[in-house]
Amino acid sequence: MVVLITGASSGIGNEAARLLASKGNKVYAAARRTQLLEPLRELGIVPLHLDVTDEESCRACVEAVADAEGRIDVLVNNAGYGYLGPIECVPMEDARQQVETNLIGMACLCSLVVPYMREQGGGRIVNISSAAGQAPVLFGGWYNISKYGVEALSDSLRIELKPFGIKVVKIEPGGIKTPWGSIAADHLEECTAGSVYQDTARREAALVRKGYGGSLMTPPSAVARDILRACTSRRPLVRYRPGLGASFIVHAHNVLPQRWWDSLVRLMGKV
Repeated sequence: MVVLITGASSGIGNEAARLLASKGNKVYAAARRTQLLEPLRELGIVPLHLDVTDEESCRACVEAVADAEGRIDVLVNNAGYGYLGPIECVPMEDARQQVETNLIGMACLCSLVVPYMREQGGGRIVNISSAAGQAPVLFGGWYNISKYGVEALSDSLRIELKPFGIKVVKIEPGGIKTPWGSIAADHLEECTAGSVYQDTARREAALVRKGYGGSLMTPPSAVARDILRACTSRRPLVRYRPGLGASFIVHAHNVLPQRWWDSLVRLMGKV
């Protein structure tokens, strides 16, 4: 298979690129910081520059793969980041960047690969969402919004593309041991400094750092294994939920009365 995976410079994307290549697939790994992709060359992985917020960069990336291979069998949309903060406090520029990176860029890449997949008679799109796309977390704000959007995008595409033999799969991770936690915590403290949310945000940021810096979080390799299943299974699941707490969080959100869930989330911010 010919696989294009975005956000492959570190964490989940890097692990998935390595695993997919080890199984004999031709992997193109894309990211903004291409220098971090260079170690992947020794595995036969081809690095590509990609800024998912730039439509022309997305187009050039997809065309590079299609021109080299004549086909694109799988797109793994992994590029994204977390910006935690109350909706009131997050600057609109950063809010737009969050949605552009996590959602709009993903939609753009999907639109660009679909014609190739349709022409070749099938393909697969694997979108990396989050448990936060099903159950909002405290100060998730624009991150929650972007991941809820990924859920809707994936569900819409799955229905639209089925007649063309194109499968769409969602990966909804829980707590994964990546730099995501420390980056998100930094953003949370920065945007709430001097605000009415400051004290609660500091506690939440400390909790996030402690959690992501500890040993309980699930390694990225677990997500990579589910990405491999999503890419290669004859009949993949609609969604996979690897990672600490993913299934529990979503299940609790779905079965608890909404006010109970809201109270639980607020209570967790006071721990």
